[in-house]
Amino acid sequence: MNLNGTHVAMVTPLDKDNNVDEEKFRNLIDFLIEGNVDGLLAAGTTGESATLTHEEHQKVIDILIDQANGKVTTIAGAGSNSTIEAQSLVEYSENAGADAALVITPYYNKPQQYGMYKHFKLLNDNNDIPIIAYNVPSRTGVDLSVDTIVDLAKLDNIVAMKEANPDLNKLANLFSELRKNDVYDKFTVLSGNDSLTVPMIAQGAKGIISVIANVMPARFSEMVNFALDGNFEEARVISDELFDMMDVLFIEASPAPTKRALNLMDVPVGGLRLPIDEMCEENDKILQGILKNHNLI
Repeated sequence: MNLNGTHVAMVTPLDKDNNVDEEKFRNLIDFLIEGNVDGLLAAGTTGESATLTHEEHQKVIDILIDQANGKVTTIAGAGSNSTIEAQSLVEYSENAGADAALVITPYYNKPQQYGMYKHFKLLNDNNDIPIIAYNVPSRTGVDLSVDTIVDLAKLDNIVAMKEANPDLNKLANLFSELRKNDVYDKFTVLSGNDSLTVPMIAQGAKGIISVIANVMPARFSEMVNFALDGNFEEARVISDELFDMMDVLFIEASPAPTKRALNLMDVPVGGLRLPIDEMCEENDKILQGILKNHNLI
């Protein structure tokens, strides 16, 4: 399985009754595949996984795998702050036929480094599906250290990580240690921050799990492909062009701006699950202005 390229952290479309909208979800999958992305992630943070029931979580994974039908890499969000629950979700993802499972570091518990290592090792030892570790300290309160990441990279089924810590000094150290330990070639690092994708690829990352690619899949994929081909000047030009969009999609709690943008673009995805609510009027005007500047509305 090749995890290089642009993978979309998909929003989860909801209907007027706030239930998962299967038709809208299938249409969104088609829209993104037509945008030449390399992979799709269902039930990640941007997919409001924290407010999906277990049954809904499984449903969106099943819909993704069925609708993608082998056209792109399918990644199932399978994380939890409970190791037992994470094991259940990873096992379901494997049985459902996902290509990989994305597992966030346990949130709120604030476990020790060796506790997080044991969490991932248990998932590694009890499943055969490739696992992507997801490090996002701004949301979880914990940060996988370089040493812990290298130890995870030595496990057979921990094949990649989504790194959303914006510390590029840490990232440079990580790539150095991965190479020293002869695991760089077997372990894929993916950016977890859209705006840092180009510099992260320059350091050794192989792609991104992206939010902006929900809205501008083709143009963002073009940027990633330029960077992966070593054409950093063209990649930088596109990164500069898209920076305002990458920035505004986090002007309020994600995925509120992304869902609003898609709805304005006539790619209907419905509303949000509380406690995340609709955008305030002032920020909505800013978002609409940027969408107009990019000729999206």
